[in-house]
Amino acid sequence: MRLLIIGGTVFLGRHLVTLALKAGHQVTTLNRGSFNLEEQIHVERLLADRNSDLGVLFGRTFDAVIDTCGYHPDTVHRSLSTLAGAVGSYVFISTVSAFGDFSEIALSEESPITYTKPGEQGDYGSLKADCERLVTKLIPDRHLIIRPGLIAGPYDPTDRFTYWPARFAKGGRIAVPERLERPLQFIDVRDLAAFVLARTEAQARGIYIATGPKDRLTTGDLMDACQQTAKVESQMVKVEDAVLLKVGIKHWTELPLWIPETMKNFAGVMRLDRRKAVADGLTCRRIEATIADTLAWDKTRDPALPRLAGLSPEREAELLRQPKLNQRLGRAPLPGAGLK
Repeated sequence: MRLLIIGGTVFLGRHLVTLALKAGHQVTTLNRGSFNLEEQIHVERLLADRNSDLGVLFGRTFDAVIDTCGYHPDTVHRSLSTLAGAVGSYVFISTVSAFGDFSEIALSEESPITYTKPGEQGDYGSLKADCERLVTKLIPDRHLIIRPGLIAGPYDPTDRFTYWPARFAKGGRIAVPERLERPLQFIDVRDLAAFVLARTEAQARGIYIATGPKDRLTTGDLMDACQQTAKVESQMVKVEDAVLLKVGIKHWTELPLWIPETMKNFAGVMRLDRRKAVADGLTCRRIEATIADTLAWDKTRDPALPRLAGLSPEREAELLRQPKLNQRLGRAPLPGAGLK
């Protein structure tokens, strides 16, 4: 296939290019050229700012385009208008955040999404929903929309998942959310890339929720797996929502994967219905593999560079000194004992 991958150098796009090349596809990338990757020296690179001039695409045709980074409706509209008559299918990487409200359990592809309201400034999820609407309107019979959940794995620029393997690798007393029984869903970026490419090759149409893992997973399961994979002595210290809120910990970013119980509209965010994607070939590797590979990649990064998510050592130390926390927990678990 002649594939155009918009983006192609960061996280999902990078893995997609690697897989597509291994599969023997003719790959072209379109981006601003911010990154020069050695593994892409044989890839045709089109350099352009998709927010302005897309003249480099004129006269070209592709079997499929995979848009990994469309976010603003105006930008996506420009790409769609340029490519509508030049591609066999348009694959848009959206997000489960397009649902907006996760009050319901087991949201599926048929559940309504939340668009930007007239006169209001959209957020990440509603803007992605707006982009989906454009894709379905401008290429009604030749589109594929993938809505991933939390994406994890090597080259993750967000650090939301990476924080936990990296933190357990440092050992010591580790602040973790108290409600470890809360369900958790995420997908390894390599499993997502494989599914996107396979569905593109099959010329699939429609919408898929793409998340994992295969079996039911809780936050506690992930913490235990991180502890065992890191093989460093550590003590998990459960912290109540009330304490986290009291000291102003930011959910999801400062303490990744934590969402306060009070946020009822997020009750189903990690309980999405993934059966359609599974039925059509989505497979997920063991979480231990994702943890180990993410940790190995993280160790190659400059430790002096700032991380975009997670508690700083100072912030975590402050959190663990909270009187209510110490009074409630008493003795900390023995090193490596984990939580039961």
